[in-house]
Amino acid sequence: MGKTLDNVYKHQSLAYKYFLYVVTVALIVFFFPKGGKFKYEFQKGKPWQYENLYAPIDFSIKKTEEEIVNEQQSLRDNKVDYYSFDDAIPSRVKELLENELRGFSAANSFSNTQSEILLNTGIDVVDSVYALGIFKELPAASSVLVIKNNEAKLLGVNSYYSLERAKELVIRILNQRNDRIASILKNVMPKTLESNLVYDRALTEKALADELGKISFTRGEVSEGSLIIAQGEVVEAENFKILNSLKVEFESELWRGNNYYFIILGYTILVALVLIMLLLFLKRYRENIFQNNNKVTFIFVNIVLMVLATTLMVKNNENYVYVVPLCILPLVLKNFFDARLGLFVHVLTVLLLGFVVPNSFEYIFLQIIAGIVTILTASELYKRANLFISVGQITLIYIVGYFAFHAIHEGNLDNIEWILFGVFVLNGLLTLFAQPLIYIYEKIFGLISDVSLLELSDTNSKLLKELSDKAPGTFHHSLQVANLAEAAANEINANAMLVRVGALYHDIGKMSNPTFFTENQITSVNPHDDLPPRESAKIIIDHVIHGIEIARKNKLPDRIIDFLRTHHGTTLVFYFYKRQQELEGEANEANFRYPGPIPFSKETAILMMADAVEAASKSLKNPTYSIIDEFVEKIVRGQMQANQFLNANITLKEIEKVKMVLKQKLTNIYHLRVEYPE
Repeated sequence: MGKTLDNVYKHQSLAYKYFLYVVTVALIVFFFPKGGKFKYEFQKGKPWQYENLYAPIDFSIKKTEEEIVNEQQSLRDNKVDYYSFDDAIPSRVKELLENELRGFSAANSFSNTQSEILLNTGIDVVDSVYALGIFKELPAASSVLVIKNNEAKLLGVNSYYSLERAKELVIRILNQRNDRIASILKNVMPKTLESNLVYDRALTEKALADELGKISFTRGEVSEGSLIIAQGEVVEAENFKILNSLKVEFESELWRGNNYYFIILGYTILVALVLIMLLLFLKRYRENIFQNNNKVTFIFVNIVLMVLATTLMVKNNENYVYVVPLCILPLVLKNFFDARLGLFVHVLTVLLLGFVVPNSFEYIFLQIIAGIVTILTASELYKRANLFISVGQITLIYIVGYFAFHAIHEGNLDNIEWILFGVFVLNGLLTLFAQPLIYIYEKIFGLISDVSLLELSDTNSKLLKELSDKAPGTFHHSLQVANLAEAAANEINANAMLVRVGALYHDIGKMSNPTFFTENQITSVNPHDDLPPRESAKIIIDHVIHGIEIARKNKLPDRIIDFLRTHHGTTLVFYFYKRQQELEGEANEANFRYPGPIPFSKETAILMMADAVEAASKSLKNPTYSIIDEFVEKIVRGQMQANQFLNANITLKEIEKVKMVLKQKLTNIYHLRVEYPE
């Protein structure tokens, strides 16, 4: 039954990995830009490295975005403004003038003939002035179009009449008569004039939109079979435009029809191969990570996030693709796992992104170099200065790399895009977000980083303070175990910081009944003297369970709780087991054995050895080097014979190194010298 359940669990875990793999491949392919991939890589100023290229199809030469923008701006600068001619204004002016003149004629006893001559002369002058129209304010443009009777008439700058200029024109016309009628009209007419040309914004903008719509996005054609560029020829400005036009045309044509499915299939195969390489690496070299679905999910999620961020940037503005802080990936993975895995995942992610970014060789080169620098320089991120130094070096690598590529492509330092230096600096600033991101990942995935371990190792923390108050002997024992375990971990390249923190908290369960543990007994009274061995053993064993409860209540990470679970494994509480045998002649081992589990990592195995050795060393009387040597050998040998290290990925050679460190440390603690033969 147990084997069946174990097989079900194993298959369930494997099925989840298959599901995660398929979903990740699908997401990455979905995020990729929906377009084919031109099979040639080319850069301006660099020799054409392929065979002679002939036009495979007829295609138009695309104008650059800059050329199109310049044409649009030129049309806007030289647009013609439209004005509407208001016919009602001249009629109203004539009516007002007629009323004024008739009143003047009646007041001055003009005859009907004189009145008619005066009125007709005024109306003729009005018609002359309004023949072109009057502007309220003179237009700034050199020419405008006036819409009159559904016809557009072009007016030059010399044909513009403002209200003031129209009044001057009236005076000039009347001066030609030089009679009494002219004198009367000079006083009356200027007061009656109004502007009648109104700016027609809607018509002006419509006309401009029509002109902008006529702009051609191409300039010339290339016929099928024409030589575009010869092998070894340098890609210059004109060739570069033609090649870009062919690339756009080729990729748009490639994505049509049944080609769509083949392109999707190709992307899927390539992405699937990359992710298979990752799983094989984990299976072969990081078995403990491969078996942990939570950690595998964490790695895949990070890859997907980086691909998503980069593809979104490529779709929106590919010129700023370096804004995406890709070096966060190796930073985070190195912090939670190790440098080799971080670099491997980074390189695979960069290879994936090489499918979609422009100038893929340049991009892949810069990102891989930056990733290597990240791995080499980023250490002890819990020290704030280290992250800033690492980010500064990463930014410098980007800048130097871009400078080198520009020098190769252009052959000089002209036309450097200084804005890219700002992009690289922004990339560095965003990379600093690795610290809060690590904290977020800890909460989401239940992982633990060196930063959190450093915080937990602070002996002034609330829980360790409580331990030192309630069980000072246990607290001192934990400090000693932490020192021993940390030294041993450093010797075999285990996670020393993790071991130290696990050692500090491994006995917090003793706070529940501190006086039942000898290190906390300050008098000769031992409460176990009044209890049956079985009850005493239960109290001792229960400190593991109480410790787990206290740890969970104080929200300690699971990786620290693992040390509480495993630091006694499934060993016997030997002292009370023997007492029970002495009292009753027999004893049930199950009542005196810790529930386990046994250690399942190097770190938990180290803690078990260090804890047992340090606790038992208190019973040594007049220890010598040989006594300590035999003592450590006996304790560790007993743990090995009890199969406590079967699940831990620790070798016999590493166990020997751990024993050596424990012997050295205990010798130093007891201030012993090596015994020399007499």
